[in-house]
Amino acid sequence: MEHVAYRFLGRMEYGTAWEEQKRCFGALLEAKREGSSAPAQLLMVEHPHVYTLGKSGHESNMLVDEAFLQQIHASYFHTDRGGDITYHGIGQLVGYPILDLERLGLSLKTYIWRLEECVIRTIAEYGICGGRVEGATGVWIEGDTPKARKICAIGVKASRYVTMHGFALNVTTDLRYFSYIHPCGFVDKGVTSIEKECGATPTVEEVGKQFAAHFATLMGCTVG
Repeated sequence: MEHVAYRFLGRMEYGTAWEEQKRCFGALLEAKREGSSAPAQLLMVEHPHVYTLGKSGHESNMLVDEAFLQQIHASYFHTDRGGDITYHGIGQLVGYPILDLERLGLSLKTYIWRLEECVIRTIAEYGICGGRVEGATGVWIEGDTPKARKICAIGVKASRYVTMHGFALNVTTDLRYFSYIHPCGFVDKGVTSIEKECGATPTVEEVGKQFAAHFATLMGCTVG
């Protein structure tokens, strides 16, 4: 059975975490090319305020300028993941699984579905019923109603079935920061968090451990 090394990185600047992702991703990809082995990893982190734009995203979904970003102590990155613009910040669990999907016997589509399912099962532990919205990656609350609100964004990059980037689950996130963007390109849907939905205030690390347990079950691997 595939083993995935779990690493909680604590609070880390986005750029630093991205460099670590690229290092792990590059090592796994190079090992695959050479027919050798390198460890799969599940990196968990909490970022200071930052907005990231996916490679297919639209600059128009950022609603404020550089001067305002400085006022709210936020940075801005163009990334190589899929998806549009999103926010990362304090009180949000960000997960970066760096895996060889072929070693897990998964297609990219199945992998993303299972990532969503990991989040759905994690928030269920707090009594929150999450689900999917047709044509919109991520995890939603009351997604098929006018009250649809997103609790977790997902954006993944894959090369030769080796993955990087991942998900961002709002735990106790300050949701005001989402008002400065069109989250994931949507203008008609809201955002939410575990805290907003049920009043619970778990730590990001606590939620990360719960996610990792569901990840092991759904991905058919060991995590630790």
